[in-house]
Amino acid sequence: MTEQGKIASAVGVQHSIEAEELRGISRTIAEIHWLQLILVLLYLLFGGTTDGEARAAVSAGLFFYAALVMGFRYANFALKESRWKIGVEIIGMIAFVSWVVTYTGGLHSPLLNSYLLPVIAASLTLSKLTTACLVALIAVCQAYIGLDVWVQSPSTLAFLGKLVAQLAPTLLVAYVTSMFSADIRFGLNRVKLLAETDDLTGLYNTRGFAIAADRLFAQALRYGRPATLLMIDSDNLKSVNDAHGHDAGNKLLRHIAKSIQGELRRTDVPARYGGDEFIVLLPETPPDRAVEVAERIRVAVSGAPV
Repeated sequence: MTEQGKIASAVGVQHSIEAEELRGISRTIAEIHWLQLILVLLYLLFGGTTDGEARAAVSAGLFFYAALVMGFRYANFALKESRWKIGVEIIGMIAFVSWVVTYTGGLHSPLLNSYLLPVIAASLTLSKLTTACLVALIAVCQAYIGLDVWVQSPSTLAFLGKLVAQLAPTLLVAYVTSMFSADIRFGLNRVKLLAETDDLTGLYNTRGFAIAADRLFAQALRYGRPATLLMIDSDNLKSVNDAHGHDAGNKLLRHIAKSIQGELRRTDVPARYGGDEFIVLLPETPPDRAVEVAERIRVAVSGAPV
């Protein structure tokens, strides 16, 4: 396989992994949607409310919420999975819960804890700030739902105390789930870093380089900026391994990697491309300047004491 083919293959793998992660999250959100629908449907079937107007309102909410779920999940209104799409779905979930709670007893509704489902979904899939904003939205919805209680309350302070007490489980679940989610993401990012870094030299490996190169090449194409690739092959490394052992060869590779890094800018992207091959991406660099960089690297490697 050619160098370009290897890079394209690695980029494709990375995109595939990210797409598969979003699809997995999306499947989880879909299951939460259906749990929400089934919960409210069971409430209606088992006579949770006998008021005809309330049953009609909840049934209408079920219909429109099911239409939203079917539209996002199966009618392909949004073909590409993304986190903004998940955020819109969670807002729709909060609106549905608020509608149902309004017609099933307000702040005394047995379905009030249904707010925990969108909170869990947001905590597991979205950022802490976004989750906090959604929790604030839930607080506003509950305050609006409880306006009649506020009017009948002996004091505003008493109402706020009751509202905070009812919001406490939601806040606690959001906090705990966000902490767990942050720990999981940290672990995954650590694994990702190890998967994209060459253990011997500390440079990117082929996979990590492909991810960085994909982004930088896209920027270069979009804005018409030059970018150059350097392919670096270490001559006679096999003879060093044969004469002095692989430990000496590994030290030589680390020496070459350090010499390469010493001649690069912070924006340049070096990587170990193979056994004794290195590759460097030079953004904002035309070919004539890249030749100068390549010569500096050659002089640095050849001139350094070993």
